[in-house]
Amino acid sequence: SRAFELIQSTVEQVKPGPLTLSCSESIMMYWLIPRLARFQEANPEVELRFNMSYGTVDFARDNIGVAIRLSTIDPPKEAICTEVVTEWIGPVCSTEYLRNLRLTSAADLARARLMVSRTRAHAWADWARCCAQDPGDLPIDDAFDHFYLLIQAAKCGLGLANVPRMLVRDDLSNGTLVAPLGFAAGPNKLVLWVAPHLSRRPDTIKLVDWLTESAQGVVRFQGGHNAGIPAGHC
Repeated sequence: SRAFELIQSTVEQVKPGPLTLSCSESIMMYWLIPRLARFQEANPEVELRFNMSYGTVDFARDNIGVAIRLSTIDPPKEAICTEVVTEWIGPVCSTEYLRNLRLTSAADLARARLMVSRTRAHAWADWARCCAQDPGDLPIDDAFDHFYLLIQAAKCGLGLANVPRMLVRDDLSNGTLVAPLGFAAGPNKLVLWVAPHLSRRPDTIKLVDWLTESAQGVVRFQGGHNAGIPAGHC
């Protein structure tokens, strides 16, 4: 395997192809695509392709150069890993749902319709623990297969969704969603995995630098629009 890795690395250096970025559909839809034009404008020479997944990867088999993953997922043993930012989490809903529910504190969650993504079945328990709150038993009323379905359900007023802050940043900015109880630093971190044989390519370096800067910019925004209360509190 080491011999094949050296061969592949040499080929990539002599005749590099497009760089493939792997991430989940939700990150692609709600975070990456709205910002991708800025990267392309600044780096028109970089040709990107995309792989939609959120589990383990095989850099050689899948031809992946960079992957965005959570710290809960074990990286390939050869991956160059960088922890980029702590993931902030919290409940969001439509303005109409909030107005009807009259949610003002964590104690009011007992009256809410609580929703999660099946990829984060324990999202509400994680959020309560990170907030150092005890809102009591929080039964889940509905679960969706993907975050993009969960977020759409929240926009349509179907309930209160517990989501990562980075996925709803734009919706909070334009008022489509509100975060009445704020956000808290969650138990997970956002991590970049880089294929070692592509790590020195100029396009890889530019992409990794841009992803890191963009993700860390989300943290500086945590207390922004419609946060309800200061970030990190409930």
